[in-house]
Amino acid sequence: MPKQSLRDAEVQRKRVLLRVDFNVPLDMGTGAISDDSRIRGSLPSIRYLVDHRAKIIICSHLGRPKGKVDEKLRMKPVAERLSQLMGLPVSMAPDCVGRQTRESVKELGEGDILCLENVRFHREEETNDPGFAQELASLADIFVNDAFGTAHRAHASTVGVTNYLPAVAGFLMERELEAIGGLLNDPKRPFACVMGGAKVSDKMGLVENMLKRVNSLLIGGGMAATFLKAQRYEVGRSLVEDDKLDLAKELLHEASKREVHLLLPVDVVVADKVEAQAPAEVVPTGKITPKVHIVDIGPQTMELFSSELNKCRTIIWNGPMGIYEMPRFAQGTRSLVTLLSTLNATTVIGGGSSTDIVREMRLSDKMTHVSTGGGATLEFLEGIPLPGVEALLDKM
Repeated sequence: MPKQSLRDAEVQRKRVLLRVDFNVPLDMGTGAISDDSRIRGSLPSIRYLVDHRAKIIICSHLGRPKGKVDEKLRMKPVAERLSQLMGLPVSMAPDCVGRQTRESVKELGEGDILCLENVRFHREEETNDPGFAQELASLADIFVNDAFGTAHRAHASTVGVTNYLPAVAGFLMERELEAIGGLLNDPKRPFACVMGGAKVSDKMGLVENMLKRVNSLLIGGGMAATFLKAQRYEVGRSLVEDDKLDLAKELLHEASKREVHLLLPVDVVVADKVEAQAPAEVVPTGKITPKVHIVDIGPQTMELFSSELNKCRTIIWNGPMGIYEMPRFAQGTRSLVTLLSTLNATTVIGGGSSTDIVREMRLSDKMTHVSTGGGATLEFLEGIPLPGVEALLDKM
């Protein structure tokens, strides 16, 4: 069911509790924000609220303070960066609840912005404590959730407050639901999913759901080793989840039954050690020796993947093709991202490290949609209902 958005709510002169995902990476030495893209992602919602003379109360978590105050994880640098980006003052509340915070909210004028302190300084946030959620909700008249990255968490500030306030999606949340929901419900075909990353267990649910929907499934990265071993290939010392081998065999069979093109690497880069300067070579997947590690896909695999993807009109990618953190083993991933940026197709980047890589390569604007979610994106693609989305009001 489609959800109501900010456009459906009457926000003028109202106190609006805006849940955002401002969990930005910080330089632990200086405390400076190293990537402000999550703040930029919610600017359209904030500008809309300013233009419509709402009283804006920003709510977010930052890091993992585990229910205690952590001086290094205060929201002040985030509020300062938001102020710079908006060109408007952003005041800081002393906490996210309590008498002083209520006083700060009372002082808000139309179009003013107040940033609450890190909501995860209270352990009641992650336990979705009803009393804490009610106190947080008492600050506002309307709740707007623009934090897709936390939509898979049933926390007080994502789900609990919706028991006490009318709740709608912000524009970032709306874009995520439309872009990813469109993939699941009505993709232009042929439709391909490219998957990588280290662990199969993290993405078996995604593989199962995608097999019901895609025309092609391309698997690289560390997870390919489990599928290769399921086909009785030698994979050396590569990480293999032996307890998932039977499931991998079932998925290979399911792909064949559904006539899905499931492509695995035909050649790989291998190294004696998983170290940046370790000697490495390209070998066919049938000639992997017992003492090596698979560290990247090979050039023939990239050609195979390129040929398949060039036929497709919709593509989603999640997970690197090799050990991207080591530049020598990043070529497969970088080649894939470059290819995706040039295709005449709908290209959706599925969050997490994939998003970071696209931004690092400065190719975000060449993709149709770059998701802000990590775990939320994966669960959404698996078909798992997201608590933070389910709690929003349905469109009439």
